[in-house]
Amino acid sequence: MNNYTNLLKEYDLKVTPQRVAIVEELFKNGHMNIDDLYKKLLSKFPSVSLATIYKNINAMVEKVFLSEVKIPNSKSVYELVKTEHAHLVCSCCGAIEDIMLDPSSIINEVSTLSSFKIDSTNIVLSGICPKCTK
Repeated sequence: MNNYTNLLKEYDLKVTPQRVAIVEELFKNGHMNIDDLYKKLLSKFPSVSLATIYKNINAMVEKVFLSEVKIPNSKSVYELVKTEHAHLVCSCCGAIEDIMLDPSSIINEVSTLSSFKIDSTNIVLSGICPKCTK
């Protein structure tokens, strides 16, 4: 718990029991949507509201402590900020996996094909995971 407290402080985020619990859950589970986070936190904090979860998630995204992963045809999931990477999503079971794919080559190619200036990426590749393939 102490590590999570220090981590929140490093990002100039107020340390609250709810924020520590959010970080713990994301550390354990990797990617979670707000509804799943809310269900997990209700067991620890029976009086917590969904609005509180949204408020905390938004504050952590704003400080670039968490990142939002927008999954097509699904709810956004959140994760602790890491180095640039892409996401693999199973179209059968919904499992989400990180893949260390550097988007800089894609950004460079877009720059040569268009005058569009890229300021962020959210690469999500969908397919069928090995478990569902079996």
